[in-house]
Amino acid sequence: MSLTRITADTIALHSLGWLVANEDLLPVFLGATGASETDMRSAAQDPEFLGSVLDFIMMDDAWVIACCDAQDIPYERLAEARQSLPGGGQVHWT
Repeated sequence: MSLTRITADTIALHSLGWLVANEDLLPVFLGATGASETDMRSAAQDPEFLGSVLDFIMMDDAWVIACCDAQDIPYERLAEARQSLPGGGQVHWT
């Protein structure tokens, strides 16, 4: 299923909100990306940054489950949103 860009942006923004509210996971994200909290605020409207947020959350099934449960969306919706953002197309290596 392909999502509209607006829907993908909305899911990614809600996922960013979930991440910011997660006191245990936010420092991991900041450390992994090198971003500061100020950087996050200024980049919140950047589709590439939002894609990186979804990439990070999708690194762990437990994070996906928690994030999707908080948004009351199906678990596959994060991947669908990611595919609709810049750099989210599937890579075929063959």
